[in-house]
Amino acid sequence: MIVVTGATGNVGRTLVRLLAQAGEPVTAVSRKITTADVPQGVRAVPADLTDPAGLLPALTGADAMFLLISGDFVAVADDPAGIIGTTLRNAKAGGIRRVVLLSSQGVATRPESPSHGQMGQSFEDAVQRSGMDWTILRPGGFHSNAYAWAEPVRTRRTVAAPFGDVGLPTVDPDDLAEVAAVTLRENGHTGRTYELTGPALTTPRQRAAAIGDALGEPIRFIEQTREEARAQMLQFMPEPIADTTLAIIGTPTAAEQRISPDVEHLLGRAAHPFTHWAHRNAPAFR
Repeated sequence: MIVVTGATGNVGRTLVRLLAQAGEPVTAVSRKITTADVPQGVRAVPADLTDPAGLLPALTGADAMFLLISGDFVAVADDPAGIIGTTLRNAKAGGIRRVVLLSSQGVATRPESPSHGQMGQSFEDAVQRSGMDWTILRPGGFHSNAYAWAEPVRTRRTVAAPFGDVGLPTVDPDDLAEVAAVTLRENGHTGRTYELTGPALTTPRQRAAAIGDALGEPIRFIEQTREEARAQMLQFMPEPIADTTLAIIGTPTAAEQRISPDVEHLLGRAAHPFTHWAHRNAPAFR
């Protein structure tokens, strides 16, 4: 049995489907999950990572776990690293032998950042000390971050973003899910950390144009100033996270712009480009 936390999100939903299609017994965990949210035959357990005791029923009979720690969890948990440590101890005591953690590239590229580096490092440390076989996945930005543009694209056919010509190798969440399935099901990944990126640098301007191509209509790109973007971000994220995010998308390091070969190595094919994601998800922008 494989437990998938964050099972209704961009990565978890696809991972649950891939594991079920492969014939794996799966327990899907999310705060408000129901059987309607998962493929037939998958066990759905509503639970919250902030409550390790409440997660115990989901761990019963499992031998592997995909651990996704959301920003919401970090925002509301009093002791995020301590809670994750307790969850991992419970998992091991319940018979789980393998854990795959979805971490962040920022652990390596922004170690000084409390939000992107230090917190992520504390989660990685907890996994590495868990006594279970572990694998760490470190993606950069997701293609699906473009969902933030869905409403203005639908209503005005515009995209507003800062740093319009700064490129990053964002990654398809479906590729992350496929990598997670491989590392959960196959041997040879214990003690490994994989950096997961897309196949090419793309800029916000290029991503907006790709959405327009997928829709068959032009999208007008409006370049925000850093201050405009920061004010918008502060409406839904804490100040340290907003500032580090702006640093990454505005003045990325060489490591943050590096295209990693790990997706292709693990999947035997190239990572999906943003254009592929845009065409697959065009209905969200219509």
